[in-house]
Formats: sequence, structure tokens, C-alpha cells
Amino acid sequence: MAIGRFLKSLVAVSLLVSLAACGINNVPTYEEQAKAAWSNVLNQYQRRADLVPNLVATVKGAADFEKSTLEAVVNARAKVGTMQLPSDILTNPQAMQQFQANQSGLTSALSRLMVVAEQYPNLKANENFQTLQAQLEGTENRIAVARRDFIEAVRIYNTELRTIPGRWWASMFYPDAKEMAQFQADDAAMSVPKVDFGTAPATNP
Repeated sequence: MAIGRFLKSLVAVSLLVSLAACGINNVPTYEEQAKAAWSNVLNQYQRRADLVPNLVATVKGAADFEKSTLEAVVNARAKVGTMQLPSDILTNPQAMQQFQANQSGLTSALSRLMVVAEQYPNLKANENFQTLQAQLEGTENRIAVARRDFIEAVRIYNTELRTIPGRWWASMFYPDAKEMAQFQADDAAMSVPKVDFGTAPATNP
């Protein structure tokens, strides 16, 4: 009797090990990795949004700074801040597209502000502005890295759901698993705003 129970336990353990080796846990593992990558994307975008009020307040100190440029940044930041992200955004292509559009709008507005700032020597010499400039540049770089990591994590997860044996495991053990909406941005949105005041071309306001 004892030997029989031992053999049954041994078979059960062997079966579990075999299933694990076949990738039965890949679907939830890759899903969690993609969700973690998405959280990092949100954190980096929030970091950028938090910089905007101080940036706008500093730029306002420059005499006759182009009003429309500041308003564009403020409006774009407000649109980003007021968007309610649905709980299913990772599997909702329309919601993901709207999120990207709002973030791209803020990217464009900030890029425009930095180019226009080239025409204000006093602003460029402002120590607080220089600090914000460096912080913004670093944040945009972090956003680019976070987006890249998220895109790769989603690619791995979606591929697992589409291919064998991942597709089999999903149908048997993870029926609620859905493909995630891929985060894709155009070339302009993927570019870091030009903040090199030594080389940026002057633009008439």
C-alpha cells in the first residue's frame, strides 16, 4: 500500500514537472510580465506629467513668451491627466489608441515649447529651466525604453497565445486569456523632444 501511494505520488510529480517543462505556466507568466511593463510605461508618463506644471511656471517668467505654445502644453497635459483608463485597456485597442494619441499630443506640445525656448536667452540661462530641461530629457528617454520593453513583452505574450503549445494551454487552463493591444506609436511620437539648445534651429514664434 505504501509503495503504491509512493508510486502514485511519483507519477503525479513527474507529470507536473513534465507539464511545467512544456510551458503550461508561460501564459500567466508572460501576462504578468506584460502588465509589469505596462505599469512602468504609466509610471514614466506620470513622471513627465508631474514635470509640466513647474516647466510651465518657469517659462511664464520669460517676457512675451509665445502664449499659444504654453496653452498647447497646458491643454495637452490636461487631456492626459483627465483620461480615465478602462480596466481592460490592455485588451482594448480603441482605448489603447486613445491613450497613445493623448500622450503623443503632449510629446508634440513639449517639443514645440523647447524649440521656441531657443529664442529666449534669459530663459535658457535660467537655472531652474536648465534643471527641468535635463529632467524632461531623462524622462523622455525612460519613456522610450519603457515603451520598447512593453512592446516586446506584449509580443511574447500574444505569440504564446497564437502558437502551439501555448494555444492549447490557454484553451484548457486559461480560457479568459486575451491578446493584448500592441502599443505602437508613429516616428514623431517615438522621438525624444529636442532639448539641445546649442544645436536646435531657431523658430519664429
